[in-house]
Amino acid sequence: MKTKNIPTDIKSKSINDAKTEILEILGRLEKDNIDLSASKKDYQRLINLNDHIDGLFKERIKKIRFTLKKK
Repeated sequence: MKTKNIPTDIKSKSINDAKTEILEILGRLEKDNIDLSASKKDYQRLINLNDHIDGLFKERIKKIRFTLKKK
C-alpha cells in the first residue's frame, strides 16, 4: 500500500475534528466567489483529511477484528 504524505497537524486530529474541518472547507468551496489558488489548497487539504479519516477507520477495523478473534 502506498504511504500517504499527510501533514502532522492533520494526523493529530480526531475523526470529529477532521469532519468539522471538512465541513468548513466544503462550505468555502461551495461559494460562488472563490479564489482559485485558495480553492486548490482547500481541495488538497480536503484530500489529506479524507485520507487521515480513512486511515483511522482502517485502524479501528483492525482492532475490532483482533478483539473478535480473541473471543
